[in-house]
Amino acid sequence: MALALSITALTGCFDGSEDVTQSADATAQTQDDRLKLAMLLTPRTGLSPLSDDAFKFSRWSVGETLVFLNAEGTLEPKLATEWEQITPNDWRITLREGVMFHDGTKMDASAVANALDKAANAAPKPRILDGVDWTVKTDGDNAVIVSSKEPDPLLAQRLSSPQLTILAPSAYGENGAINPESTATGPFRLVKLNGSSTATVDRFDGYWGEPAKLAGIDVSFVPDGIARASALRTGEADVVEAIPVSQAPLLDPSMIREVAMPRTNTLYANMNSSVMKDAGMRAAVREALDRQQLIDNVYESRADIGVGLLGPALPWAAKLRQPVAAPVAPSDPQGVEIVLGTYTDRTELPEVAVYLAQQLTEAGFTVKQDVREYSQIEQDALAGKFDLFILSRATMLDLGDPVAYMSSDFTCEGSYNLAQLCDPAIDDAIEAASVLPAGEARQKAIMKAERLILASDAAIPLLHERVIQGESKRVREAIADPRERLIISTQTHLVSSDSAK
Repeated sequence: MALALSITALTGCFDGSEDVTQSADATAQTQDDRLKLAMLLTPRTGLSPLSDDAFKFSRWSVGETLVFLNAEGTLEPKLATEWEQITPNDWRITLREGVMFHDGTKMDASAVANALDKAANAAPKPRILDGVDWTVKTDGDNAVIVSSKEPDPLLAQRLSSPQLTILAPSAYGENGAINPESTATGPFRLVKLNGSSTATVDRFDGYWGEPAKLAGIDVSFVPDGIARASALRTGEADVVEAIPVSQAPLLDPSMIREVAMPRTNTLYANMNSSVMKDAGMRAAVREALDRQQLIDNVYESRADIGVGLLGPALPWAAKLRQPVAAPVAPSDPQGVEIVLGTYTDRTELPEVAVYLAQQLTEAGFTVKQDVREYSQIEQDALAGKFDLFILSRATMLDLGDPVAYMSSDFTCEGSYNLAQLCDPAIDDAIEAASVLPAGEARQKAIMKAERLILASDAAIPLLHERVIQGESKRVREAIADPRERLIISTQTHLVSSDSAK
């Protein structure tokens, strides 16, 4: 029997903030303004939407997806106006009419099917499609049918991931090459990416929805947190991602927005390393940690103790969490040497590494640190070249649901498995959670999987972060988004210096 779960079109879309009425004169004054945006991470794949670079596309309102996940975790229309599960395996997606790509071509069913097909057949797949096998076909000119090999109760939510941004056919070249310049559909158009230093983004006047108030965005990639904070103080940036906690007290409080994030600072133990493959050694690492010292001394109390993989941004997790049964007893390290790695892009992590190295040394380990920029260290981390690796990890980045994160990080075939973890029981638990519809049963299954992961000591949660966003006094309607999908919207604009006082 077909399932009639049609979602009808809604008017408007979530912009993360309350409307602020501006006079006609003030609005007109800002129409030609360009906003200066300082970003944390440099592009890793030339802004390919099939990677985490997709979230930059999304944050600038350049790339768009078929559906949109609002602040409450509810799906809203974007490039699709309706979505209907017509069988357990098949979903019909009705497309918005009148949408134009930035290259001037029309968005139709063929273009959407092409974009989704490129993602489904990419190597490696986007993280959002880990463990997912689907096919896409057109259904007339204005709809597509997405069919999953196995029933996927969250397929519609999956389509909200920035990694499934819809690009024009002209974006896709030979051998998997993707050119994101002038090929998306959003209110802003990527004009030029200048390597890993800057990007130029202009308003797209052919946008299907409400036009953007800003003329454009001048993006700078500034991995150094102190430099980002300095750019805000000096006026070199209007909006700044991820102000380091050490810099927050040096800024005008009116320029700071602090948001609780579903992001966990986690210590990954390499299950294949000569030292950490021993469960007793991993337990010794766990027992050596002083999380409160990290929060007090590194995060200046702007973080929460990591009691699990999922933090206070998911209130249901704490309610359903149960103790880990019979944890392994710690072994005596006896001075064994281990390599502890992390990256500089998140300013606090090198300092976290220093404190952890001290704690582990006191426990009997000999610790060697390896700290580099993320773009330089990621390949080694994925290849398992560290005994321990500190990672700041978003746990709800894709679906508003942590199963995709767990599948990516903790299954045998996971594409981001820094711990090199491969446990059939954990795979089965994550799979069991993945097939359940949203609700309490799915949440309980997720917490069972978390409990098994914690019992392995392959991932040892340290703390749950709060991200601090900086905004100059001229900025209006920028978005502080807990899911890190939005920062600039059509409503974002600048006011005159006199108005900002």
